[in-house]
Amino acid sequence: MSAKTSKPDICVIGAGSGGLTVAAAAAAFGVPVTLIERDRMGGDCLNYGCVPSKALIAAAKTAETMRKAGRFGIGESEPRIDFAAVNDHVKGVIGAIAPNDSVERFEGLGVEVIKGDARFVDEKTVEVNGRRIEARRFVIATGSRPFVPPIDGLKETPFLTNETLFDLRDCPDHLIVIGGGPIGMEMAQAHRRLGAKVTVLEGGTPLGKDDPELAAVVLKRLATEGVRIEAGAKVVRVSGTQGAITVTAERGTERFEVTGSHCLVAVGRQPNVDDLGLDAAGVAFDRSGITVGRDLRTSNKRVYAIGDVAGGPQFTHVAGYHGGLVLRPLLFRLPARAKHEEIPHVTYTDPELGQVGPTESEAREKGLDVSTVSWPYAENDRAQAERETEGLVKFVVGKRGKILGAGVAGAKAGEITNLLTLAVARGMKFSDLQGFVSPYPTLSEIAKRAATSYYSPYTRKPLVRGVVAFLRRLG
Repeated sequence: MSAKTSKPDICVIGAGSGGLTVAAAAAAFGVPVTLIERDRMGGDCLNYGCVPSKALIAAAKTAETMRKAGRFGIGESEPRIDFAAVNDHVKGVIGAIAPNDSVERFEGLGVEVIKGDARFVDEKTVEVNGRRIEARRFVIATGSRPFVPPIDGLKETPFLTNETLFDLRDCPDHLIVIGGGPIGMEMAQAHRRLGAKVTVLEGGTPLGKDDPELAAVVLKRLATEGVRIEAGAKVVRVSGTQGAITVTAERGTERFEVTGSHCLVAVGRQPNVDDLGLDAAGVAFDRSGITVGRDLRTSNKRVYAIGDVAGGPQFTHVAGYHGGLVLRPLLFRLPARAKHEEIPHVTYTDPELGQVGPTESEAREKGLDVSTVSWPYAENDRAQAERETEGLVKFVVGKRGKILGAGVAGAKAGEITNLLTLAVARGMKFSDLQGFVSPYPTLSEIAKRAATSYYSPYTRKPLVRGVVAFLRRLG
């Protein structure tokens, strides 16, 4: 008996941020859409990534606020932490958001949702649960998963990734984090604030993709709070059993061991391209993901790839951006062109760390003639009122004051990054930023003060002063 065949206009594989964006928007225009998901609706972000991590970070920040209440004249206290209740909070946040991404909601929007493993059988057909889907266009949005490095003994030793970390009901006694990137540092600080001893082992430079001056603000705070950070420490072996795990690392000629109760592996992610039948579909791919053009189209003109699986920046907001972008050719036959140079990223430590566009070193490596302009949090009235004076906003500036890149380290840096992203994406100059009226008192004023300071040297130029003096004499 031949397999049942259906022929929707669009078939989306993967129900994460990007896939859901495409499916919902296409259905809103009355386009027949089939959405295939093999695991949980909402993808990594909702279930294992952004949402649970930010919920845990919020709980940890509340605990730290209690410890530091004395600076406001309020009695300090060491919080009594019920880690199981913290975990309930995390699960509750996921549960509150889940209906927005649920099968029921999307079926209500008119999307056909199929739970199962999708696999291409030829260039225009996908098979799932014994059914065949022949669509006019396909969108692969299968995301990524934690990369597990080939470290001696790791696979034989119990370890955590972001997919299992949020199942813990008891706080680790000593959490060893392999990887000093955003995920590793966020979880290191959160668990330290919730009562764990924490050691971070990073083979290179911690938070190495960010501006060193800005990253230093975050790293100093983590060290002050008791997070042990071992930079340049290459992990060579992991051994032990549940509750007693030893990690061996090398730094130059030095070899040392760290023993803890739990080990979190946070060294990056790898695209989910396995078992999709991409060869049968004529879709080119490699270890970094599916090969796409700037229009996100693959080597098979019927197929697009978006989000983490497309090999670009691995952020939820990028997947959503990609999803909106491919709707142009999918629905309207309009051209699309992804602009990853304007994509921001934020590390949600406390203080937060945000960046958009090139850092100072990246701009100089490209041969650009740039200067930098900074303004400290300590010179902002709102930051003083909230006792959040650590940090700064830093701009990378080109000719005639054009803003090429910007970064921020400090309280609510993620919110300030929105303004910085708009400035970079719209090709603004400092004159644009200096000219807008910012409500007082807000932290976003720091960006405006930086822009204003850029023009300060002009007030001391003889020609400018001469013009002012002449105009004054006119009465």
